[in-house]
Amino acid sequence: MRIEYFQLISKIEAVDTDAGTLRATGDVPETSTIFEGHFPGYPIMPGVLLIESMAQASGHLILKTNNYEVMPFLLTVERAKMRAFVSPGDHIVLDTKLVHVGSGYAVTEATVSKDGKKVAEAELKFRTMPFPSDAMKSVMLDLVERLGLPRPADS
Repeated sequence: MRIEYFQLISKIEAVDTDAGTLRATGDVPETSTIFEGHFPGYPIMPGVLLIESMAQASGHLILKTNNYEVMPFLLTVERAKMRAFVSPGDHIVLDTKLVHVGSGYAVTEATVSKDGKKVAEAELKFRTMPFPSDAMKSVMLDLVERLGLPRPADS
Protein backbone atom coordinates (compact mmCIF):
# COMPACT_ATOMS: atom_id res chain seq x y z
CA MET A 1 0.00 0.00 0.00
CA ARG A 2 1.37 3.40 -1.01
CA ILE A 3 -1.06 5.88 0.56
CA GLU A 4 0.80 8.98 -0.62
CA TYR A 5 0.46 7.74 -4.22
CA PHE A 6 -3.20 6.79 -3.70
CA GLN A 7 -2.37 3.11 -4.30
CA LEU A 8 -4.39 1.41 -1.58
CA ILE A 9 -4.00 -2.22 -2.58
CA SER A 10 -0.83 -4.21 -1.89
CA LYS A 11 -1.73 -7.39 -3.77
CA ILE A 12 -4.56 -9.01 -5.72
CA GLU A 13 -4.90 -12.43 -4.12
CA ALA A 14 -7.64 -13.99 -6.26
CA VAL A 15 -9.98 -13.12 -9.09
CA ASP A 16 -12.80 -15.19 -10.55
CA THR A 17 -14.39 -13.47 -13.52
CA ASP A 18 -17.01 -16.23 -13.90
CA ALA A 19 -18.22 -15.64 -10.33
CA GLY A 20 -17.55 -11.90 -10.59
CA THR A 21 -15.37 -11.74 -7.48
CA LEU A 22 -11.98 -10.39 -6.50
CA ARG A 23 -9.99 -10.51 -3.27
CA ALA A 24 -7.14 -8.10 -2.61
CA THR A 25 -5.09 -7.21 0.42
CA GLY A 26 -3.55 -4.06 1.78
CA ASP A 27 -0.83 -3.54 4.34
CA VAL A 28 -1.39 -0.19 5.98
CA PRO A 29 1.97 1.52 6.47
CA GLU A 30 3.24 2.10 9.99
CA THR A 31 3.93 5.73 9.17
CA SER A 32 2.38 8.21 6.77
CA THR A 33 1.86 11.95 6.77
CA ILE A 34 -1.87 11.19 6.61
CA PHE A 35 -1.71 9.77 10.14
CA GLU A 36 -0.10 12.95 11.45
CA GLY A 37 -3.38 14.78 10.93
CA HIS A 38 -5.87 11.91 11.26
CA PHE A 39 -5.63 11.97 14.24
CA PRO A 40 -2.68 13.36 16.23
CA GLY A 41 -1.95 10.89 19.02
CA TYR A 42 -4.57 8.42 17.73
CA PRO A 43 -3.79 7.57 14.09
CA ILE A 44 -6.49 5.80 12.08
CA MET A 45 -7.01 5.31 8.37
CA PRO A 46 -9.59 7.81 7.09
CA GLY A 47 -12.94 6.32 6.10
CA VAL A 48 -12.70 7.96 2.69
CA LEU A 49 -9.53 5.92 2.05
CA LEU A 50 -11.31 2.73 3.07
CA ILE A 51 -13.98 3.58 0.49
CA GLU A 52 -11.27 4.31 -2.08
CA SER A 53 -9.59 0.97 -1.34
CA MET A 54 -12.92 -0.78 -2.05
CA ALA A 55 -13.27 1.27 -5.24
CA GLN A 56 -9.78 0.29 -6.37
CA ALA A 57 -10.41 -3.41 -5.73
CA SER A 58 -13.74 -3.13 -7.56
CA GLY A 59 -12.03 -1.28 -10.40
CA HIS A 60 -9.55 -4.11 -10.87
CA LEU A 61 -12.41 -6.60 -11.02
CA ILE A 62 -14.16 -4.47 -13.66
CA LEU A 63 -10.93 -4.11 -15.64
CA LYS A 64 -10.31 -7.87 -15.62
CA THR A 65 -13.94 -8.71 -16.39
CA ASN A 66 -13.82 -6.40 -19.42
CA ASN A 67 -10.43 -7.75 -20.58
CA TYR A 68 -8.80 -4.36 -19.87
CA GLU A 69 -10.74 -2.68 -22.66
CA VAL A 70 -12.56 -0.12 -20.49
CA MET A 71 -11.56 2.10 -17.60
CA PRO A 72 -13.91 2.31 -14.59
CA PHE A 73 -14.52 5.72 -13.02
CA LEU A 74 -16.27 5.90 -9.64
CA LEU A 75 -19.70 7.56 -9.84
CA THR A 76 -21.55 6.88 -6.60
CA VAL A 77 -21.07 5.35 -3.19
CA GLU A 78 -24.22 3.88 -1.65
CA ARG A 79 -24.91 2.40 1.78
CA ALA A 80 -21.34 2.94 2.99
CA LYS A 81 -20.77 1.87 6.57
CA MET A 82 -17.66 2.17 8.71
CA ARG A 83 -17.81 -0.41 11.48
CA ALA A 84 -14.36 -0.33 13.11
CA PHE A 85 -11.04 1.51 12.94
CA VAL A 86 -8.07 0.57 10.77
CA SER A 87 -4.74 1.55 12.28
CA PRO A 88 -1.17 1.88 11.01
CA GLY A 89 0.37 -1.55 10.53
CA ASP A 90 -2.97 -3.33 10.04
CA HIS A 91 -3.45 -5.92 7.29
CA ILE A 92 -6.79 -5.50 5.49
CA VAL A 93 -8.65 -7.81 3.12
CA LEU A 94 -10.81 -6.34 0.36
CA ASP A 95 -13.57 -8.46 -1.17
CA THR A 96 -15.66 -7.24 -4.06
CA LYS A 97 -18.47 -8.78 -6.07
CA LEU A 98 -19.80 -7.62 -9.42
CA VAL A 99 -23.53 -6.98 -9.24
CA HIS A 100 -24.04 -5.49 -12.72
CA VAL A 101 -21.93 -4.75 -15.77
CA GLY A 102 -23.15 -3.37 -19.08
CA SER A 103 -24.48 -0.30 -20.88
CA GLY A 104 -21.41 1.69 -19.84
CA TYR A 105 -21.88 1.06 -16.11
CA ALA A 106 -20.83 -1.41 -13.46
CA VAL A 107 -22.01 -1.93 -9.88
CA THR A 108 -20.14 -3.76 -7.15
CA GLU A 109 -20.61 -4.64 -3.51
CA ALA A 110 -17.39 -4.44 -1.53
CA THR A 111 -16.12 -4.99 1.99
CA VAL A 112 -12.98 -4.32 3.99
CA SER A 113 -12.10 -6.83 6.72
CA LYS A 114 -9.43 -6.94 9.40
CA ASP A 115 -8.67 -9.97 11.55
CA GLY A 116 -11.65 -11.76 10.00
CA LYS A 117 -14.13 -9.02 10.93
CA LYS A 118 -15.83 -6.60 8.56
CA VAL A 119 -14.71 -3.01 9.16
CA ALA A 120 -16.33 -1.27 6.16
CA GLU A 121 -18.74 -1.96 3.33
CA ALA A 122 -20.35 -0.14 0.41
CA GLU A 123 -22.14 -0.49 -2.91
CA LEU A 124 -20.20 1.28 -5.65
CA LYS A 125 -21.31 2.38 -9.11
CA PHE A 126 -18.84 3.06 -11.93
CA ARG A 127 -18.99 4.57 -15.39
CA THR A 128 -17.01 2.41 -17.81
CA MET A 129 -15.54 3.90 -20.94
CA PRO A 130 -12.57 3.46 -23.26
CA PHE A 131 -9.24 4.49 -21.78
CA PRO A 132 -8.72 8.22 -22.30
CA SER A 133 -5.19 7.54 -23.57
CA ASP A 134 -2.81 4.72 -24.39
CA ALA A 135 -0.48 6.10 -21.71
CA MET A 136 -3.15 5.68 -19.02
CA LYS A 137 -3.88 2.13 -20.16
CA SER A 138 -0.19 1.31 -20.03
CA VAL A 139 0.10 2.68 -16.48
CA MET A 140 -2.92 0.61 -15.40
CA LEU A 141 -1.51 -2.56 -16.96
CA ASP A 142 1.82 -1.96 -15.21
CA LEU A 143 -0.08 -1.62 -11.93
CA VAL A 144 -2.00 -4.85 -12.60
CA GLU A 145 1.32 -6.68 -12.95
CA ARG A 146 2.75 -5.09 -9.80
CA LEU A 147 -0.32 -6.26 -7.87
CA GLY A 148 0.17 -9.87 -8.95
CA LEU A 149 -1.99 -10.45 -12.04
CA PRO A 150 -0.50 -11.38 -15.39
CA ARG A 151 -0.38 -8.66 -18.01
CA PRO A 152 -2.89 -9.44 -20.78
CA ALA A 153 -1.14 -11.07 -23.76
CA ASP A 154 -2.49 -8.63 -26.34
CA SER A 155 -1.24 -5.46 -24.64
